Amino acid sequence: MPRIFMGLLCLVLVVPSLTAQDLGLAQRGSTWKNFTYDMGNVFGGMGYAYSRPFHWEGKQWLQVGGVAAGAGLLYIYDEEVSEYLVDHQDDIPEIIRDYGWYYGSPQNNYMLTGAVYLTGLFTKNEKLRRTGVLLISSASAAGLLQQVSKRVFGRARPRSGYGKEVFHPFSNDKDFHSFPSGHAILAFTNAYAIAKQFKNPWVKSGIYVLGLVPGVSRIWEGAHWLTDVAVSVAISIATVEAIDKYLDRKYEQKYNTGTKKVAWDLNMGLGTIGVVARF
Repeated sequence: MPRIFMGLLCLVLVVPSLTAQDLGLAQRGSTWKNFTYDMGNVFGGMGYAYSRPFHWEGKQWLQVGGVAAGAGLLYIYDEEVSEYLVDHQDDIPEIIRDYGWYYGSPQNNYMLTGAVYLTGLFTKNEKLRRTGVLLISSASAAGLLQQVSKRVFGRARPRSGYGKEVFHPFSNDKDFHSFPSGHAILAFTNAYAIAKQFKNPWVKSGIYVLGLVPGVSRIWEGAHWLTDVAVSVAISIATVEAIDKYLDRKYEQKYNTGTKKVAWDLNMGLGTIGVVARF
């Protein structure tokens, strides 16, 4: 039942934004031709995302530096946040805990993204097809990156009994696969890509919250540190933005053309630290 629910969630969020005219748009070429074209763009988008660091300039490197600095500040509180959330996990409603697990699982992720894409493919709607391609390509690119990174960094999970500073690179032990968080990456990649289809800032904010819950849930389950989740969110945003830019050259139709982009800022004060999204 939870998997069926997750498969329908994205359709509930995205399909209402379509107009009757959108659903009636005729596409050039056959369904098979559209499918092969789209799958080519899935892999093309992944390659484009991976190649971006070789083309970054001053602004992009400053953003990377900002993420690194923010992660460094959050690192100070990793153990305190982990201990607090783990101690209070029984206070979290079971439905939220289940949602955090199922929404961030790879099998549910691809069921959801596949449902969006196939709806666009068979209704011959380029806007929805493009959204499906963005979802699949972004999740695949970010998901593969996090799988490789887990082994390369080999960071100890909180529940392993080791501290936040313990790393065993290239370990096969899953207790040393903490960084980054797969649940956080897959969940927020979907949420960020879906939120791009809406103009209303309250709708966007609600989708972001839904996308953040799985990552936070992995902290209270003792599977990840706060910095694992924070960096995962940054990876998700960068991946979706890169692939969305790539798809602009491949499709004529796009949701909400000209929509103001979201600016993400690190907000720090006395005893507080957080991320602010400016619409």
